[in-house]
Amino acid sequence: MKNIQEMGSFFFFFMLSWVLGGFFFSCRAASISLQLNDDVLGLIVFKAGIQDPTSSLSSWSEDDDSPCHWNFVQCDRNSGRVTEVSLDGLSLSGKIGRGLEKLQNLQALSLSNNNFSGTINPELARIESLRRLNLSRNSLSGSIPPSLGNMSSIQVLDFSENSLSGTIPDYVFNNCFSLRFVNLGGNSFEGSLPYTLSKCMFLGGLNLSSNHLQGDPDFVNGIWLLKRLRVLDLSNNGFSGPVPEGVAGLHNLKELHLQGNLFSGSLPLDIGFCIHLMHLDFSNNIFSGALPSSFQSLTSLSYLSLAGNNLMGELPPWIGNMKSLQYLDFSSNGFKGILPDSLGNLKLLSYLSLSHNSLSGSIPESLAKCDRLSEIRFRDNLFNGTMALLPFESLQVLDLSKNDLRGSIPPEIIFCSNLTYFNLSWNSLDSRIPPELGDLHMLSELDLRYSGLHGSIAENLCSSKSLSVLALDGNSLSGPIPQEIGSCSNLYVLSLSNNSLNGSIPSSLLKLQKLEVLNMALNKLSGEIPQELGGLESLVAVNLSYNQLTGRLPSGGIFQSLDQSSLEGNLGICSPILNDQPCKMNTPKPLVLDPNAYDGVAGTIVPDLRNSGKSKRKEFLSVSAIIAISAASLIILGVLVVTLLNVSAQRRAPNNIPIDSLSSGGSKCSNQAMGRLVMFEAGSEDWVNNAQSLLNKASEVGRGAFGTLYKATVGEGRVVAIKRLPSSNLSLSEEDFDNEVRNLARARHPNLVGLKGYYWAPQLQLLISEFVPGGSLHERLFSGKSPSLSWAIRFKIALGVAKSLAHLHHACRPTIVHYGLKPSNVLLDANCIPKLSDYGLVRLFSSLGKRGLSMSPGYMAPELTCGSLCVNEKCDVYSFGVLLLEIVSGRRAVEYREDDMVMLCEDVRSMVERGRGLECVDMKMEEYAEEEVVPLLRLGLVCTSQVPSSRPSMAEVVQILQVIKTPVPERMEVF
Repeated sequence: MKNIQEMGSFFFFFMLSWVLGGFFFSCRAASISLQLNDDVLGLIVFKAGIQDPTSSLSSWSEDDDSPCHWNFVQCDRNSGRVTEVSLDGLSLSGKIGRGLEKLQNLQALSLSNNNFSGTINPELARIESLRRLNLSRNSLSGSIPPSLGNMSSIQVLDFSENSLSGTIPDYVFNNCFSLRFVNLGGNSFEGSLPYTLSKCMFLGGLNLSSNHLQGDPDFVNGIWLLKRLRVLDLSNNGFSGPVPEGVAGLHNLKELHLQGNLFSGSLPLDIGFCIHLMHLDFSNNIFSGALPSSFQSLTSLSYLSLAGNNLMGELPPWIGNMKSLQYLDFSSNGFKGILPDSLGNLKLLSYLSLSHNSLSGSIPESLAKCDRLSEIRFRDNLFNGTMALLPFESLQVLDLSKNDLRGSIPPEIIFCSNLTYFNLSWNSLDSRIPPELGDLHMLSELDLRYSGLHGSIAENLCSSKSLSVLALDGNSLSGPIPQEIGSCSNLYVLSLSNNSLNGSIPSSLLKLQKLEVLNMALNKLSGEIPQELGGLESLVAVNLSYNQLTGRLPSGGIFQSLDQSSLEGNLGICSPILNDQPCKMNTPKPLVLDPNAYDGVAGTIVPDLRNSGKSKRKEFLSVSAIIAISAASLIILGVLVVTLLNVSAQRRAPNNIPIDSLSSGGSKCSNQAMGRLVMFEAGSEDWVNNAQSLLNKASEVGRGAFGTLYKATVGEGRVVAIKRLPSSNLSLSEEDFDNEVRNLARARHPNLVGLKGYYWAPQLQLLISEFVPGGSLHERLFSGKSPSLSWAIRFKIALGVAKSLAHLHHACRPTIVHYGLKPSNVLLDANCIPKLSDYGLVRLFSSLGKRGLSMSPGYMAPELTCGSLCVNEKCDVYSFGVLLLEIVSGRRAVEYREDDMVMLCEDVRSMVERGRGLECVDMKMEEYAEEEVVPLLRLGLVCTSQVPSSRPSMAEVVQILQVIKTPVPERMEVF
């Protein structure tokens, strides 16, 4: 019926035009019909070339005469032509092929947050009406096609979060008079900025963050000509040198992001003329000098971060004039002096961090006026005086650790009712633990280590039941551990070491079913270890050394595999771990040693002068006493001898490792004379000019399959990592070695450890790279020394590692295969951003054969264990799948049990197939997104498929991870 009606309408229109003699109207009608069919045809052709796993485009039918009622399509009411296609976040994949160029009235095309791959289709430039083009958050690769430089109507161009590479070509901005917003962030562009950028006089927003762009700041002169810029983001690149004058010309600027570069010199003096600035981030550069006074003119500024620079001097009183500040971070600089009272004028301030400086004096009481503060971080300064009263109901984080605060913890702390993190460790307090801390019902982490506490542990400390970390080590606490400690039902870290606690270990600890770390070493605890503690299945670390404990160990849990160091110093504990004789604890024993004569700190027996009367002489003259004393004396003598030998050896051992000790064989200098030091960074010759200066202070920090790793401080405090390669297995010539290493150095990515240079000699080869101070993922997952990683951080690590591998596989030419991926090769910086190390080193050892290319058990793809030597990208995908399962489960790739060896991927596969995937999740995480963990487990299983062709590419993995991640609403601005 519908077709009949439409045919009737067309016939009526045709007859009317014929009757009126208007042949033009007839042609016009035919043209409209043809154009409408072009829109349908173009979208159907586009749909046919992509994959739609969720059937989001099911309403698109080729039988329709118009696409205006289709989902995600908008049309002009008058002409009926398609003007907007928005397919964001629909899990679409494939290549952006032909068809869209037929939509000649299209004004907005958005394909963001999908899985599109391949290159950008140059045919898109044929849509002359296009004003907004958004292809962000996909896996597009290659360069920007030249045809896009001819799009004269384009206003918004967003290619961010892809894998685009090469330089940003000049032709992109050849015809940019209509451009209002450009976002190329989160790609792999390199080189300097195109000179044509200065032509874009109407540009309001420019985001080039998280690429590999570099160069001296002469490039900025062109940007300073863009007078209409409101947002400029050049963060996380490699720009260096001082910022030249001219920023004042950007008088409309509202946001300026320069963080994560190598900018040096003083902060721009004319920044104060940008009076509309609201967000300013210069963090993690090399800026030096004092704060320019022009900053006080930024009265609209709400966000200011200068963290991680070399700024000096005192904080000026005029900082209180910046009354719009909500976020202020001056951490990790060289500021000194006292805090100005004017900080109290910042009434809107919610975040304040001054950690890692040299600030001194008292914390000003005027801060109490900033009643919106939710985080105060003053860690690692020289603050003294008493702890300032900060009774903020809004306060959630208070970190005053590593200072020299005196006095007591004020009971008014109870008014901070929303406090979740409280750290006063490493101070010089003279205080008891105030019972008011137990009334902070939101308190999750309490760290009072080495803070000068005395008295007993407050019984009500766990009344809120929210406490998850309780650290009271290194104080003068005495008395028994209260039974009420069992009320801390959410506790996973309990550390009370190096105090004077006595009495028995409370059996109420059995209630702490989430407890992972238990440290009670160096106290005066006595009695038997409660057998009930063997039922704490979550325990992964226990230390009860140097107490006065007796009896048998609990029969279950971690107590069956404790290290000797966890129990030593307890001469009454009966355990095969301590090489004791068979236990006879149920039969009476003669009193041999006075328990009160035990020195719990030193771990030795000392004479008890207080009880040396005649009443004791008979005991000392008994045969058992003589034998016991003789044995104890021999043990003490042996310990003293071993200790003296160790001390002597340590004194003779050099503090530094000279280059001679790193070279293998040959004379002392002969090999070095033939060596060559090559640095890839301009200016690095100022801090490394020869191998001797590079290694004369090196210290070993680890060993791996590809050599030994050293840490060295060079130049003006620069820290680098040095890997000494096993020369006996390296058969490359100097020229081939140079070519291979330079290829690796070009693989720059925010999630890769940057390669700085190398040293080559016939018998000594070194790789020089950036040093990542935060340790490895292996340590954070399995050592139990640090608090468990949150789910958000774990997901960020997984995504970062995936992006780095995708970059190695898809953006590097020739392709780089890691072949050695495991948690110990994933390093974490201070913000838990992952940095992949040891990538591509297999190319340096290509002549070793299969035996030389051994991998850690559990991470090797099955095809490599079956005689195949085809080391390719799919091997990395398999290893990444295992790593993904480890991140989610907190378990190792291979677990060795009493009579069996358990492979993690097989165990998880069995659990997921039975619908019990959530049982695989690491229980150390109190919170996680169920809608994310199970898909991640499934992705890990897909990556560990036995058939290589069934594994996805790393580009596909990145896109799957981005789809899995729960979207966070983002602020949108129209320019």
